[in-house]
Amino acid sequence: MRLDRFICESTELTRSLAKKAMHRGEVCVDGEVIKNPATQVSEGSRVTLQGEPLVLVGLRYVMLHKPAGVECTARRTLYPRAIDLIDLPMLERLQTVGRLDVDTTGLVLLTDDGQWSHRVTSPKRRCGKVYRVTLDEPLEGSRLDDAVRAFAEGIVLEGEEKPTRPAELSMREPRVAELVLYEGKYHQVKRMFAAIGNHVVALHRESVGPLALGELAEGEWRELSAEEVAAF
Repeated sequence: MRLDRFICESTELTRSLAKKAMHRGEVCVDGEVIKNPATQVSEGSRVTLQGEPLVLVGLRYVMLHKPAGVECTARRTLYPRAIDLIDLPMLERLQTVGRLDVDTTGLVLLTDDGQWSHRVTSPKRRCGKVYRVTLDEPLEGSRLDDAVRAFAEGIVLEGEEKPTRPAELSMREPRVAELVLYEGKYHQVKRMFAAIGNHVVALHRESVGPLALGELAEGEWRELSAEEVAAF
């Protein structure tokens, strides 16, 4: 690994600031001052910045039970961010794998592995996401039959030309639906139910692919196991 990249991945410094630190003679590799950003760092090398040893953070994979009132965004807004609920170093590198609306609760994945994130979110991978949807009006009888058929065939949402990908709709109670999606359009669940004349009162994501919230309490998080990461 290049030295400038090593510094960036083990500190909050940008590539430009890392190079400036090297030019000032603040970076040592195995006790020797190094000013060339392209210097290769081996696994056993000891790298220090201003005398402090640097350790690679590595790639992180996290699942969070997001409460309502929390945003899945990197920028700071009026709402707390999902990453602010997580206690890990260099949080700003973590990105949510897809998003949930601020009023939606449930499973959110976060990572700094862009390729893994793409595998999870790409519609081509058909990674099913299960939602519990509380509706304003009961959905049953012929209306339910029509809705199941419409969701399975795909719905053209307002402002779009192509229909949604086939989704699986079933009812747990007259006003509580289970919906499995294989894509993630903007406000998709709410827009789909609006298209059939209903309104979403509450929305909760229970699982993403093979990962389910399980016993994870609202507001809690944990890192994924190697087996869980590989499952995608």
